[in-house]
Amino acid sequence: MKKLIIIALVLTSFYAHAQEDLAFPFQGGAPVMNKFFKDSLTVSPEIISKKAAGVAVIKFTADVNGNIQKLVIYYADDYLLTLPAIAALKKSTKKWVIPNKEKFHDFIIPFSFNFNNPTTAAADVQKAAFDFYKNRRPIVANDQIPLNSATLLPTVVVNYNIN
Repeated sequence: MKKLIIIALVLTSFYAHAQEDLAFPFQGGAPVMNKFFKDSLTVSPEIISKKAAGVAVIKFTADVNGNIQKLVIYYADDYLLTLPAIAALKKSTKKWVIPNKEKFHDFIIPFSFNFNNPTTAAADVQKAAFDFYKNRRPIVANDQIPLNSATLLPTVVVNYNIN
């Protein structure tokens, strides 16, 4: 019984040590990343007028200096939602921290777009949102996606006003 407890403690200490070595890959950590995207991401007038809501999942590669090398759209409810996400990602160059002294590293970042509930004209908003949903053209990966050693980042939630 004592041997089992000692083995469990040793394994737990290794796991805890591995978690300490894994730093957040954005300079300043998760709160700084969330603030950066909140300040840098601009919702286009077209998104607002169409009452667009949905998700865009983008993979990007960063080099050892934190520069973004390439972007790939893995999934998007509509191409329209990818435009502000890609523009904000391009502004984030030199802010990414590559783990384990790699030359390049892949990151996957989901963006969730939603509009805040309106104070008036709810029926018009519902109609516009339904029209967007009905006419959207999702981007989906039809082939398998090699993830290699990609890091999944927390979802960037974008809420915008329509009034």
